[in-house]
Amino acid sequence: MLAKKTSKNQITLPKAISTAFPDAEYFDVSIEENRILLRPVKMVPYRKTLEEVRAKMAKLGIAENDVSEAVKWARRKRA
Repeated sequence: MLAKKTSKNQITLPKAISTAFPDAEYFDVSIEENRILLRPVKMVPYRKTLEEVRAKMAKLGIAENDVSEAVKWARRKRA
């Protein structure tokens, strides 16, 4: 099967390929041994409430000050 790359760097999958993965909307793209690999990925919505995030932070022992320090560390100027 052939697939042509367009001037906009897009490739249309051949019908036989898209039929084999009817539920796949997203694909993980990688290069292995000079080959392009497409792996179907199932996207799952990730919705956490603020309360759930805070509960998880408490469970992990992460305090508000720890977050502030981590932000300061990440924003520091590097030499």
